[in-house]
Amino acid sequence: MSARPLVIRCGALGDVVLLTPILRLLHARYGEKIDVVGAGDWTRPLLEREPAVGRLQLITSRNTPYWLCPSQWALVHWLKKRGRGPVYCCDSNPAMLALVARAGIPPEDIVHRPSPDDVARAGLHLWPDRWLQMGMRDPMQPYPTREVPDPGVFRFPLLHVTDDDRRDLASWRTVNRLEGPVVLFQPGNKRTHKRGNIATSSHPKYWPPASWAAVADAIWQEQPLTKIVLCGSPAEHGVLEEIRDAAGKDARMFNAARELPVPRLLALLQQAHSLVSVDTGPAHAAAALACPLVVMFGAASPEKWRPIGPGPIHVLGGEKGEASRVRDIPVADVVAAWRRLPVRPQVDLLMP
Repeated sequence: MSARPLVIRCGALGDVVLLTPILRLLHARYGEKIDVVGAGDWTRPLLEREPAVGRLQLITSRNTPYWLCPSQWALVHWLKKRGRGPVYCCDSNPAMLALVARAGIPPEDIVHRPSPDDVARAGLHLWPDRWLQMGMRDPMQPYPTREVPDPGVFRFPLLHVTDDDRRDLASWRTVNRLEGPVVLFQPGNKRTHKRGNIATSSHPKYWPPASWAAVADAIWQEQPLTKIVLCGSPAEHGVLEEIRDAAGKDARMFNAARELPVPRLLALLQQAHSLVSVDTGPAHAAAALACPLVVMFGAASPEKWRPIGPGPIHVLGGEKGEASRVRDIPVADVVAAWRRLPVRPQVDLLMP
């Protein structure tokens, strides 16, 4: 009997959200749970509730030298012990490929991610579509599969929120007086997450604090009782405080950077009125949870990275390719896009 199918992908929060279509597709094709090799503190809370996922084997780093990284030792030991089966390597990092080789996985068991030429020939640009194409391929070593008539049914990323998550969120909202409608802002990106420094005005995803404050003011003009929650990681607390300062430290704006573990963030996205975000991981999570979304793009291509999901999504920016900058997007355009978002159906709140 072969080992369960395996997917390998170490990535940022958004990368893991975008991986969920191939996990669900492979689960349908092979009729078994899918083991996952990944990294990052966000991977477990994003994937551990997904019914298609079996074991999560996480490493702390791909690039640390092997002899200095016990989590890499544990990964290689586990891969050697688990036996042969289909392996979908969605990670092209040379250090990860070296770990796969060290574990002795036969090349004929591996399906590698599409090459740029494959993507161009197929006309597929968005990552969920690329992953679905990959998930319909078989390794050279044959393993039994089931027919999937329409892989497109798995196209939208999907995340799961538990009742415990909703109860935790209800308590947190009560403690912080965040009852009523909540609009979320996600100003940070990978650089601010790693460095936590507001001095990133040259970054393509930077939007000035005054612009965020102006959007907040426009929202309050229409919905005076709305609370605006600034989302981010603990390292981004100072970044978000710059926005609160620009908004005159209005009591209706709350800096949640130190209070949003991933499960609480997902529950909040499931309930929020809407999210205004730069192109970053929480925008993909919002799309997966049908949170109405305005997302601003800089140099990254919306054709490749645009969030998709069952809810309304307005994409701004990116028209100039690599020369695009979020700071060039006018406040008026963001406000107009936010106003076009339809009213979200009320989500039942679980009280503590």
